[in-house]
Amino acid sequence: MGRFYAAGRIYPPGVSKYSKLMADLGEVNMADPATLVDFATWGIKIFPADRYVLILLDHGMGWPGGWTDGDMENSLAATGRAPLIKLVGNALYSDQLDTALGQVVDQSGIGKFEMIGMDACLMGQLEVFSMLAPHARYAVTSQETEPALGWAYTAFLQTLTENPGMSAEDLSKEVVRSYIDGDRRIVDDLARNDFLREMGSRSASAAQVAKEIGKDVTLSAVDLSKIPDLMNSVNDLAYGLQSEDQPAIAEARNYALSFANIFGDKTPPAYIDLGSFVQILKQQSGNQQVQDLADGVLESIKQAVLAEKHGIGKKGATGVAIYFPDSSLYKSPYSGSQSYTAITKRFAKDSVWGDFLAFHYNDRSFEAATRSAVIPDEGTTTRAPGVGTFKISKITAVGSQAAPGKLVTLKAEISGGNIGYVYLFIGYYDKASNSIFVADTDYLDSPETQQVDGVFYPKWSDKGNFTMKYQWDPTIFSISDGQKTVTALFAPQQYGATAEEAMYAVDGIYTFRESGEQVNARLNFRNGELVSVFGITGQGDTGAPRQISAQVGDTFTLVDKWMDLDADGNVKETTRLQGETLTFGDQPFQWLEQYAAAGDYIVGFVVTDLDGNSQEAYTKVAVK
Repeated sequence: MGRFYAAGRIYPPGVSKYSKLMADLGEVNMADPATLVDFATWGIKIFPADRYVLILLDHGMGWPGGWTDGDMENSLAATGRAPLIKLVGNALYSDQLDTALGQVVDQSGIGKFEMIGMDACLMGQLEVFSMLAPHARYAVTSQETEPALGWAYTAFLQTLTENPGMSAEDLSKEVVRSYIDGDRRIVDDLARNDFLREMGSRSASAAQVAKEIGKDVTLSAVDLSKIPDLMNSVNDLAYGLQSEDQPAIAEARNYALSFANIFGDKTPPAYIDLGSFVQILKQQSGNQQVQDLADGVLESIKQAVLAEKHGIGKKGATGVAIYFPDSSLYKSPYSGSQSYTAITKRFAKDSVWGDFLAFHYNDRSFEAATRSAVIPDEGTTTRAPGVGTFKISKITAVGSQAAPGKLVTLKAEISGGNIGYVYLFIGYYDKASNSIFVADTDYLDSPETQQVDGVFYPKWSDKGNFTMKYQWDPTIFSISDGQKTVTALFAPQQYGATAEEAMYAVDGIYTFRESGEQVNARLNFRNGELVSVFGITGQGDTGAPRQISAQVGDTFTLVDKWMDLDADGNVKETTRLQGETLTFGDQPFQWLEQYAAAGDYIVGFVVTDLDGNSQEAYTKVAVK
């Protein structure tokens, strides 16, 4: 499995690390539901108690599940059950987890777990809560990826030790309260220094470390008895959305607060905050019925979420996410209804969300009482309400040469509807290969920016046309490992964030020095500093994200993006090629801004619609 790191083993007060070994099970398949059933029923039998909590710690994927074990095979993860399984491989899928939890409860006779905690990425989704509700009273989960620290076990177990009679509700809240801020590896000076050395970071105070690590975290405690009411309110909204303007719904989906995308960066993120989506929908909609139904969902979220924590990078998080794919993800058997309904069986049975997605993308109407796992027939015509109907003019540039301090002004006229984002594009033109190296891209601000609960999104001209203008000072960005500096493509992760809060990601291949194992990975930077490294378990860029604790000698090979041109100068193909390799050492990676090297550059604007499609307009600028 390499040196992936989810959370350290911190023993609670009074428990020695030299505790007696009860049994040596040897190599066990941790993705097999039978392993979970065996362990949980054994633990309940050997250690009888009045109330039970189950915490599942590993790497999550959201509604598909998680808890992968690449060294073993899951006989129940049979091919044909869900196409996504072919990509992800051996994992504990949500429908399997549902069945396993039911077996534990039945065989042990405990009735329900008091709390099920998921110390894992991306599991704070309505689909997951629907699966957990029959088996537990409370749940603690994260909507976003989790940092290497995981939960603050020492802190909340200390509280439990001091107050063993505390309710499961209070324990759930305490897990959220202590997350990051109360972690022993942060508050204890020696433990913090060891942790920072492991992460290749400089020394810092507890407050500084907690502030930095906590910027992008989410964690929520949920009362599972309230999930049926939340499901009903979402069902009512989904049914009512049949009378709403579908492009307006696509707009709310596109602009809602989103979380890590397990399906790669070729499509917009599909895990969105339910409350954020509903709030933007309510603000954009002129339909009073939809606004009232949206209020019903927001009130149900408020009743279900007992405690919620999020950092400044996840403003607007409400504690509950939902899956809303774009049209290309919906059409794919791996990320669409063929896998979604097979793996989220309980949710698909109790919800009309799948029926709404079929309406949104296939114009397939449904009734309020419908509870069918909708899988469109092969060849079914799919509509895409978010597809753009816009045009972008040719670029006009004031000046054709740029140099340090000598700016070039770019202008273009954009008209039409369903505009999502407008990006700046900077590419270096390699004449020998007749191709463009993509050097930089970033969000460009709209004439007017909207804001809902800390989530910013662009508002384009209601008249359908506007002028986009930008002055380019010929700069690009690079990464330094202390020995080598290489140009890198930094992809922006959130519109409207301030310079200090904005996150940028660089894609590449991570190689572990000791094992030679390689995984697709992403470096996340903020304000000039590397703040995290995440690897992907699965084939290609589809799979469970997991934070990597970089070790001296590990390497990161950039994946460069090239656009190959035809004889007429049109883009005929975009390819990704391995570029320069950086090595982790004693100095942390740094994000540097520098003037572009002399040569010919292709600069301009990329306009995306609400469904992830794009149109471009470029011009050539010489840098001297």
